Amino acid sequence: MTIDERIARAEEALKPVFARIDENEEACTKRVLDAFREHGVAVRHFAPTLGYGYDDIGRDTLAAIWADLFGAEAAIVRPSIASGTAALSLTLFGLTRPGEHILSATGTPYDTLLDVIGSGEGEPVPGSLREMGVSYSQVELTADGKIDLEAVERALQPNTTLVIAQRSRGYAWRPSLMPEAFAPLAEMLHTRHPGVRLMVDNCYGEFVCDTEPTHHGADVCVGSLIKNPGGGLAPTGGYMAGTREAIDRISWRITAPGIGLEVGSYAASYQPFYQGLFMAPHTVAQALKTACLVARVFEDMGRTTTPPSDEPRADIIQAIRLETPENLIRFCQGIQMASPVDSMALPEPWDMPGYADQVIMAAGTFVSGASIELSADGPMRPPYTAYMQGALTYMHGKLALKSALKHMGL
Repeated sequence: MTIDERIARAEEALKPVFARIDENEEACTKRVLDAFREHGVAVRHFAPTLGYGYDDIGRDTLAAIWADLFGAEAAIVRPSIASGTAALSLTLFGLTRPGEHILSATGTPYDTLLDVIGSGEGEPVPGSLREMGVSYSQVELTADGKIDLEAVERALQPNTTLVIAQRSRGYAWRPSLMPEAFAPLAEMLHTRHPGVRLMVDNCYGEFVCDTEPTHHGADVCVGSLIKNPGGGLAPTGGYMAGTREAIDRISWRITAPGIGLEVGSYAASYQPFYQGLFMAPHTVAQALKTACLVARVFEDMGRTTTPPSDEPRADIIQAIRLETPENLIRFCQGIQMASPVDSMALPEPWDMPGYADQVIMAAGTFVSGASIELSADGPMRPPYTAYMQGALTYMHGKLALKSALKHMGL
């Protein structure tokens, strides 16, 4: 069977799945459009500011829209936040004090957070939470990938003030979590352990469903603007959305206590952030269709994927077990070869900062590190799993899949 025939067969089988994705895109687009109209977005909101940025209407209105979309009391949306990891780090430092304890309810966090937390033996990483006197422990998910409420409650310590959870699978072979999956955890903490906040790492999950974890009780959601909610147009930035009390505390880490969100200018136009947010539901839908197609094609060839192609999704990441280092390298190289930027570069495994293993990463993107644009990566460890995400357009995703299959000799 040719590559084109494989893809055509997969697309035919996926018609009901694509229809479900289109339905969610319509609901999310309406939600965004309603928020823009409610807040009267106009050209004046795109204007840059300088210096302290007092009364920056573009900055403040964008944050207000974000809070509405997330069912939150307040939000921080800033180009100055360098990455999703930076947003998570600011949140962790903002919501904990020396002597307190953080508990992860979803096992080991994404690799880049380990140095932030300072987990592990020996001397703590300089500048980490552990060096500041904040302790950490974790509870694993159940065998079927659910939050183990009883284990979480048993693991709470008298000084626990923050429970963290990761919505996406990251570099783990486990299910991503639907927004509503956090509701029982939030209810348990708020009713039986008041004062313990719940933070959800929401990276890769925005607009995949018609609600977010903050709609289901999470005290704060955190993510990156160069992933889903930037719609492929935001050039940088991160966000936090949640309770007023939590957002206030985080804001003091971003600027200074007593100043908070009153300052913070941006010398370029805010237009890409507004336009990217407006485009986000559609762009996420394109990425989801691409992920489903990739999963279906590899399933038809006998490969193991998560999530399966026809399963409802909680994030844009598609994991494919490729079993050998050669397959992982060639898959990522094939994706890179079909990229609009740096298509001539062939990625190789390297010691990427913040990761425990060498990582190979295909990322021929207009914005460096923008995971909503088509990229594929994976740690060089068995079972040599490729983690693919993004695609600004489904057609690009399909062409890149053809390139990868051809480069793998399939």
